[in-house]
Order: sequence, then structure tokens, then C-alpha cells
Amino acid sequence: MTSTLTPQPVERAKPERPGTAPRRRTRVLALPEARWAAAATVLFLLALPLQLTGAPAWTWGPLYALSYVTGGWEPGWEGLKALKDRTLDVDLLMVVAALGAAAIGQVMDGALLIVIFATSGALEALATARTADSVRGLLDLAPATATRLSPDGGEQAVAVEELTVGDIVLVRPGERVGADGRVLDGASEVDQATITGEPLPVPKERGDEVFAGTVNGTGALRVRVERDASDSVIARIVRMVQEASETKAPTQLFIEKVEQRYSLGMVAATLAVFLVPLAFGAQLTDALLRAMTFMIVASPCAVVLATMPPLLSAIANAGRHGVLVKSAVVMERLGQVDAVALDKTGTLTEGSPRVTDVRPLPGSGLDEGELLALAAAAERPSEHPLARAVVDATRDRGLDLPEARDFTSAPGVGVTAVVGGRTVAVGAPARLLDAADGTATELHAADGTAVKREEFGRTAAELEESGRTAVLVVVDGTPAGLLGIADRLRPDAAATVAALARLTGSAPVLLTGDNPRAAAHLAAEAGIDDVRAGLLPQDKLDAVRELESAGRKVLVVGDGVNDAPALAAAHTGIAMGRAGSDLALETADAVIVRDELAAVPATVALSRRARRLVVQNLVIAGVFIAGLVVWDLAGDLPLPLGVAGHEGSTVLVGLNGLRLLREGAWQRAAAGESG
Repeated sequence: MTSTLTPQPVERAKPERPGTAPRRRTRVLALPEARWAAAATVLFLLALPLQLTGAPAWTWGPLYALSYVTGGWEPGWEGLKALKDRTLDVDLLMVVAALGAAAIGQVMDGALLIVIFATSGALEALATARTADSVRGLLDLAPATATRLSPDGGEQAVAVEELTVGDIVLVRPGERVGADGRVLDGASEVDQATITGEPLPVPKERGDEVFAGTVNGTGALRVRVERDASDSVIARIVRMVQEASETKAPTQLFIEKVEQRYSLGMVAATLAVFLVPLAFGAQLTDALLRAMTFMIVASPCAVVLATMPPLLSAIANAGRHGVLVKSAVVMERLGQVDAVALDKTGTLTEGSPRVTDVRPLPGSGLDEGELLALAAAAERPSEHPLARAVVDATRDRGLDLPEARDFTSAPGVGVTAVVGGRTVAVGAPARLLDAADGTATELHAADGTAVKREEFGRTAAELEESGRTAVLVVVDGTPAGLLGIADRLRPDAAATVAALARLTGSAPVLLTGDNPRAAAHLAAEAGIDDVRAGLLPQDKLDAVRELESAGRKVLVVGDGVNDAPALAAAHTGIAMGRAGSDLALETADAVIVRDELAAVPATVALSRRARRLVVQNLVIAGVFIAGLVVWDLAGDLPLPLGVAGHEGSTVLVGLNGLRLLREGAWQRAAAGESG
């Protein structure tokens, strides 16, 4: 190995959790929509108790007026600009309805309507800002500088944007790779979780490809740059997330889909109710009173509440059980999904390797506990994820670890240490044997038993074919046994897959960047037949678009940066919260905070119940509105009775929607009852 690869002191960035971008979060009150909504809410909450306790009108009237102004000026202004473009949106209609309510003495009702719409607008603005934050933060996964090597062997720290195709860069142990390229010299293991989602570091040596933003292990690498910074995989992930977010179909609640017709129809009808009687000689006061009564009873307050309480109740209930659904629109859309795509590592699996098999070889003289203890003692000083898995396994079994000395680590090969007077080596079978024994066809155990390479290879192949990573333990130069290490399936994974299949009518698809053999084995355990492995982020995005082009409404469940483009493009995306990357958490429409996979089908079932309650409430609201409107037009509906009927229908649909707050609603959803 050349001297160029000798580690030298360099300025290191502050340690970060692998696979995550630094946090860049817009403060809530930095958004003008949030400040106006907060002001309107505070003023409303100050005025309400004064009015209810019988205080003079001059004490609460100005507070309500200020609430109207602070919460209503922005949607009102946007509505006026929309009028200029010859469109009429529901926000302006709500402002007019609120002012109309105030004009006939229903000041509190109008103010409440203003506060609801201002708060909704603020939440939408915050969600948009936070997603933009996470996309910008993703760029920080790639380091700002890289060490470029000159032809004479000199080193120069340069900004990664200055690197061009053909440059040679040095990546020291623990550093992030600065550019997409190919290894020219050196050997190491690279954590590629940010790109492929693989749970274990991948060995890299001459000729292997590496990606910007991935984390180098214990070896040094010399890499030839093959892509400009603007065309790296990490940069393309950013573009894919942005493009998917921009091209995703507009999300609207059911009632918003008819807002234009309803708004225009209500305005036209109110004007007709006012003008037609005047044309036939009615008194101005009588015509105005009838028109105002019509506007109140026909206003969409009950229709809006018919939609929101069931969805908000479902959101609150899901939140109590560890599921953060980001908006009512998302809760509605969850109930529409008819196809599911699942990530593997960290979603179907626990996301951390575990020892699954301990196999002493014949003639080693060791039992499972002794073999595991020797391997763990040698691995304890190592920071490799496989080493941590071996050490954790000894602790889980309550084994005592002997002291180790003279620890050494060879990148891409394994570790060696002296344990209890015996030299113990632990590492990749093929490389460890080649390094220790050359080309011998037989290896002799301590008692003289010959262990043929062919037989030994079959044992290792058996482990690898079952989705395990095979690790060889060599004691005093002879093979002593094999360890099988794998990422463990979540206990509730198979039940979750079955529940999602029942809800959607089709089995979920597995999308993973892991190797096909490990993916196929795990999919079989979980009950998944459609497995797509070895995928980069673009491939996952293409798979989701393929499903959607077939007319499916796809739910994507994932946790990593590499899942973010698919989460953004899908009909609905859910992120696993415990180990999820910041980008995945912000891009997804919902987050499983407690990391319980079984919460996914329960939330989908709860959404379907909420959608059914929305339909019930719309029917109730429609019957009340139609009845009151007919009474007002065909008869003489007293204004107080009209207000009472309007408010009564609003209360009725609100209470009906609140049924989903009950604990039994979640229990039925968790049991698979969507009806």
C-alpha cells in the first residue's frame, strides 16, 4: 500500500448519525401564516369567556373584530385576487359567511369559522416549509470538501463542487465519500445505508463503485471521480424528491372538489333571494332579512364540519397510539390505497444485525458458547456493526468475555486478537482463509481432523443462501466455526403483511436495495411473493410509478433517505419513526412514532371508517340545508329558527364525527375491521 494512503490528521466534521442529514427546521412563528393564525386564535380565546360570562359587549366585541381581521385578511385578500382571475374559492366564501354571521348578531360563530380556516392555512404552510427544509438538508450528507490528489502525490483540500470527472480523491477512515467514483487503490467497508438501505457495510476494493455521502470504514481508499457533484446519486435523490412533490396530484378533501360550483351557486342564490322579491315590490328590510337567513342556512359550515371532525378524530386517535398523520387530507387518502410497497431494512426488519446461527466445526473442541465467547472477545475492540452483533449475542446469552490483547484489524478481511493465549481471527470466510492459508485444499483442526475447503464452503454457502452473512472464526490458524448474522424480521411483520393484503385486496410488494438472496429469504418469511431487490432510489421511484400507471393508489412504507423519492411520489407515504432519516420523516405523509409496524394496517382501517363517517355526515348536513333552504324560500323561516337549525345540524355532524375518538374505534381497526 502506498504512503499516500497513510492516515493523516485532518479536520473532522462533527459526528452525525449515519444516513441522516443535519437538521434544518423552519421555526413555526417564522411563517407569517402561523403568526396571523396564532393571533386570531388568542384573540378568540380571550373574547369567548368574556361573552359567555355576560360581560359588556364593549369588552369582547373589539377582540372578536381583531380576530376577524388577523385571521381573515389573508384568505380574504387571496380570494379577492382569485376573483380578479374569475374564480371563486371557498376561503373567500368562508370570510363572507363569517361577516354575514356577524351582521345578524352571530359574531362568535363567524370568528370561530375564521380561526378554523386560518389555522388550517398555517398548518399547510408549515408542512410545505418543513419538507423544503429536509430536502435542502439532504445536500449536507455529502461533505463540503474532499482531498484531491495531484499527479506528484500531493494533497489539496477542495470544495466538492470543484471536482471534475477523472480527479483522484483520498477518502480516509471515518470520512464521507466526496463524489461518486470507482476505487483505484485500498480496501475498506463502506456504509451505504443512505443510498441503498443495506443494513451492513459493503466491502470495497479496487474496481468497486462508491457513492457521495456514504461513510467510509476503517480503511483508506483512493477513488477516481466518475460523476460531477451535480449528477451524483445524492444530488439526483434531491431532484427526484422535489420533482415528485411538485408533480404529485393535488390533494383535496372531498368537499373541496365541489367548492367552485357550491360557492358560485350560493352567491348567485343569495343575490336572487334578495333581488327577486325587491323586483316584485317587497320591502328592502324584508328582502335583506330573507337573503341573510338564506345565506346562513345555506352556508357550508355544517358541510365543512361534516368532513373535518371524523378525520381529525381519527388523527387524534391514531396519535394516541403512536401514529402521526400530518393532515386531514392524508387521513382521507390513507383509506383509498389499494396497493402497498414496503422497504426491507428498518421497516420489515429491525434494522440492526443479530447473530442467528453459531456452528462449531467438527474437531474444534468448542461448543456454541465457547466459540461465540472467543469471537466476541476478539471483536469487542472493533466498531464494525457485525462485531457489535457478536458482542451483543454473548451478552444476551449471559456469557463471560475473556480479555483480549494485541488487537489488529485488516479492512475487508477481519480482526485478529490473542484471547487466553490463543490467536483468534474473525472475518469474511474466503478472504480470511486466503490470507491465512494460501491455496491449501485441506485445513486441519486442533485434533488433527481434516476439514476440506469444499465441505467448509458448503456450510458457509448454506448460511448465505438462507439470507445470513457468514463469519468465520479461526483459532490458532485452524477454522473453529461459523457464525450466521442477519437483520431480524420484526415479530409483527408477517401479520402486518397479511392484514395489508386483506385491506387492499393484493399482497404488498417488497422494494429494497439489499442483495436479492437476503431479500428473497426475508420476503418468504414475511409472506411476500413480489420481491424487487438491488434497487437504487431511482429504481424504487420507477417501481412506484409503474404501479400507479396501472391505476393503483400506492402506499409506500419506508425509513431511509433512499426511500424518500418513492415516499414523495406515492399516493400516500408512511415513515417508520425510530430509525427513520429526517428526509423520510418530513417527506412522508404519516410517521409511525412508536415504530410498531402493525400500526400501518390499523391506520388504514381507521381511515376507511373515517371516510364512511364523512359520507354519513354529508348526507345529514345536506338534508338539513335542503330542508331549511326550502322552508326559507317557500315559507317564512324565522331567522332565530334558521340559525338554530343551522347550528343544530353543525353540532349533530360534529358529534357524529367525534365517535372515532373512542378507544374502541382503534381496537376495531387494529383487529382488521375497516367498517
